[in-house]
Amino acid sequence: QVRLVESGGDSVQAGGSLRLSCTARGYTYDRSCMGWFRQAPGKEREGVAALAGDGRTTYASSVRGRFAISKDNAENTLYLQMNSLKPEDTAMYYCAAVRCLGVGWAPFRRDWYNYWGQGTQVTVSS
Repeated sequence: QVRLVESGGDSVQAGGSLRLSCTARGYTYDRSCMGWFRQAPGKEREGVAALAGDGRTTYASSVRGRFAISKDNAENTLYLQMNSLKPEDTAMYYCAAVRCLGVGWAPFRRDWYNYWGQGTQVTVSS
């Protein structure tokens, strides 16, 4: 059974940093496309950062230059480094994964991903 488990969420002040982790069980990250999404109360889940199987990355305009996505295949862990956090970054953050070798890349399409974690809460106070 595949499980993605996020961790690292916390409450921080504006300007602070956090690093989120997403560890896979029953699944390996090689040949996979990965993404981080977030959902604030009353809003739709939105893509934040994505990592293609060939190493390409893309970011939502709201986080570009502040967030960085990376993965460690040996540790089977996906990361999201978040710097210069703002109150509007407050949300539940989810990781997602899909096998994508030889197929196109749809980094922020929620229905493209097969596996999702349960989320980790990030709260940024002003």
